[in-house]
Order: sequence, then structure tokens, then C-alpha cells
Amino acid sequence: MELANLPQPSWRVLPERLKATARAWWLARTPRTDTLTLTQRNVYVLPTRAGLMLAATLAVLLIASINYQLNLGYLLTFLLGGSAAAGLIVGHNTLRGLTLNLRPPAAVFAGQAAMLEVQLINARRRPRHAIGLKIQSSKELTWADVPAAAEAVLHVSAPCPRRGLQPVPALWAETRFPLGTFRVWAPWRPAARVLVYPRPEADPPPFPHGPANTDDNSGAGPAMDTGEFEGVRAYRAGDPIKRIVWKKLSPTGELVTRETRRDRQTLLWFDWAQTAAAGTEQRLSRLTAWVLAADDMNLDYGLRLPQGEIPPGHGAAHRKRCLTMLALC
Repeated sequence: MELANLPQPSWRVLPERLKATARAWWLARTPRTDTLTLTQRNVYVLPTRAGLMLAATLAVLLIASINYQLNLGYLLTFLLGGSAAAGLIVGHNTLRGLTLNLRPPAAVFAGQAAMLEVQLINARRRPRHAIGLKIQSSKELTWADVPAAAEAVLHVSAPCPRRGLQPVPALWAETRFPLGTFRVWAPWRPAARVLVYPRPEADPPPFPHGPANTDDNSGAGPAMDTGEFEGVRAYRAGDPIKRIVWKKLSPTGELVTRETRRDRQTLLWFDWAQTAAAGTEQRLSRLTAWVLAADDMNLDYGLRLPQGEIPPGHGAAHRKRCLTMLALC
């Protein structure tokens, strides 16, 4: 058995659990907002390990100076102590007055990381240096300097293991400027949520056979193409050139092509009952893969789920509508 797999002693696990419980209790009482201005009410300060070592060193220097009546020892002790105190004030002022603004996060697929774009707004006439940002569960900080009376943008990745409308995790703004002896930080709970689509199946089976008619759910086969034109629709890649209506444009200014009876009656439906998968997540994963594949081929497709259906269509808006329905299923 590897040492890394051995259970941790209870005396090591208990402090971590107490710390996590206290942190969750504290954050639960922090209001959610997508724009946060840091003030003296929500900025906190604690000494770092380097700061604690400096305090211990100053204590030893002070005791030695008292015992041996060393004037230069007094000078060095109070000089270092004053520098640390000044660094505390400078570090607190680095965060105080800064405004954090979270832009709406883009949708991602389950298993991917959502990229959170945070805008740092500095209304002060002096720059702010070495400002870090991270999510609560991470130990890696993303750093940036904010120029005077300007803005800076930080990107923080947040893992999204599950589908659905997930809340953005708590964020921490931090700085140890200028000496690294004090850690100045501020907690932040954004109100925004991330839409997480189901993870698409890696190797899905082919589309279900037998396209269904819009007015008949029996899954009947395609109608015979009589060559009669029923109307026009927007041009799609792969349409025959002879069907293009060169003298007419769609309302969006795109080319249009003639639509036959076969085009109108032959539709592709992705039905919950046709997935032949074991569980709910497996079915959603397969349907997601089919939607992405049909969108890549520029096909008209519809989606049927237990809570409703989306009529056949194509394009980016239709793709987003289908994926959103799958995410919230």
C-alpha cells in the first residue's frame, strides 16, 4: 500500500473540517452580488508565515537590546517594526476602494472549466499592484496590476463537473504587497450562474432511423419527391445550385433555395425514447452528441424530451435552445 493512500490521522482531519465548516458558515452570511466594492468592512488582514517569523525576530532583537542596552539594536528593531506597520497600511489600501465586476459567464459542457472574466476597476489616481484572484477551492492565484484611474481584467477558471444551472463559486481577492508580511484578502460571492450543458458522448451511435413527420409521431418513412416546389427557405451548404433563387433574398440578406415536398416531410427527430441508453445522464449525453453532430452537418432536427419538445430547425440559436433544454432536463 502506498503511503499517499493511507488514511490521515484524526488529529489532522479535524482542523481541516472545522476550518471548512467555519468558512461555509461565514460565506453563507455574505450577500451575493456581481459587483462588489471593497471597503474597510469587507477587507481582512492576517500575518503570513514570513510576517510571523519577522515578529519573532523583532521580539528576540528587542529582548537582546534591553538586556545589553544596545542603542543600535533599538534602532534596528523599531525600524523593521515601523516598516512592517507601514506595509500593513499600504497593503490594506491596495484593496480598499477597488471595485470587482463579474461579466456574465459563457455556457460550457460538463467536465469543462468555466472561464470567469472579472473586471478590476480602479478609481484612484495611484496604481494598485499585485492583486490576485482565485476561487475558494483553488490554491492558485491569477495576478494583475491595475493602472491609475483605469481597469484590468482577470480570468479565473472554475470547474463544472455537473450539468445544469450552477452557481459561480465564491471568489477571493488577495494581495501581499508590498513586503509579503501580511495577507490582505476579501471574500466575494457572485450572484451569476453558469449554464452547464451535458457532456456529449465520445462515440455516439448513428442517428435514429426513420425520420418522423411533424404532424405524425409514428416515425413513417420519407415521402416521395414529386419534384413539386412547396416554397423557399434559407440556403444551406450542400443545396443544389439549380434550386437557388438568384432573384430573391431572405429577410437577413442571404440566398434562398426552393423547398420540395420531400424537404418539408422528411425531418430528423432526436427522441428521448430512441436513445437506448441506460440512465438519464447517458441519454442526455447521447442526445447532446446528436445535436452537435446534426448542427455541424447543417441539418434540420427536432428534440423530444419528457418535459416537452422543440420543433425542427437549424442554426446557432436552435442549437443553443436544444442544449439549454438538455441542460435543464
